[in-house]
Amino acid sequence: MQPLKLYSAPTPNGQKVHTFLEELKAVYGDKFQYEYHAVSLKENQQKEKWFLDINPNGRIPALQDPNRDNFNVFETAAILLYLEKHYDPEHKFSWPSSNPKADDYRNEVLQLMFFVHGGVGPMQGQANHFYRYAPEKIQYGIDRYQNETIRLYSVLDKVLEGRDWLVGDGKGQFSLADINAYPWVQWHKWAGVKDLPSNVAAWVKRNLDRPATKKGMYLPDGKHELLDKILDPNFDGEDEETKAHAKESSAWVMKGMKEDAEKNKK
Repeated sequence: MQPLKLYSAPTPNGQKVHTFLEELKAVYGDKFQYEYHAVSLKENQQKEKWFLDINPNGRIPALQDPNRDNFNVFETAAILLYLEKHYDPEHKFSWPSSNPKADDYRNEVLQLMFFVHGGVGPMQGQANHFYRYAPEKIQYGIDRYQNETIRLYSVLDKVLEGRDWLVGDGKGQFSLADINAYPWVQWHKWAGVKDLPSNVAAWVKRNLDRPATKKGMYLPDGKHELLDKILDPNFDGEDEETKAHAKESSAWVMKGMKEDAEKNKK
């Protein structure tokens, strides 16, 4: 096969695809290959024409498949499902049709993927914004989105009761449901959510203990100083280095929002 081309950055949405690509690589070895093309969010590269030709929404990640006439895929859930369909022939991360419960399990996976895309991602993303990036502190916004994020975590905690993974027989099977949900939850402290429910906390650790998933979280170059901070049990987000990082990030987030607003007025 020709290597797939991933255009991404080390954010929760990007890391969903990073981890699945690494998991596929761990299973299929040289039969599965991909190239990582870094997109600088700081420089707003995701809004440049070359990227918009791949993903018209101007958001990372995006995938281009040279094995299928350079077919383009955007939106993380769509990318994960695409990779599963075309590059997991042994159903290592799903269930073969020979399994009598395959359709039900697939539906459960989709339920949880939609739950994360419609709930956890947007709500935690807003918590990130109001807690870390907003130019003024709006306590209502912080409380609103942190509390909703915590509520959504409680739903995951209930699903994980007595289980290792979100979907499957018994303790469950590692699948797209876990891959799609894990990176956002790993970043809970960046959103100002200090603690996780017990089942979710154990599940988060279980994900990061997978070598391929851990490698995916540290793409593209094996380093992620902010992730290292988040993983520190003593991290509270109040050190000067973290505040400086948030301030720098806020500057380019605000710049990008302003540019989008100006373009939309035209």
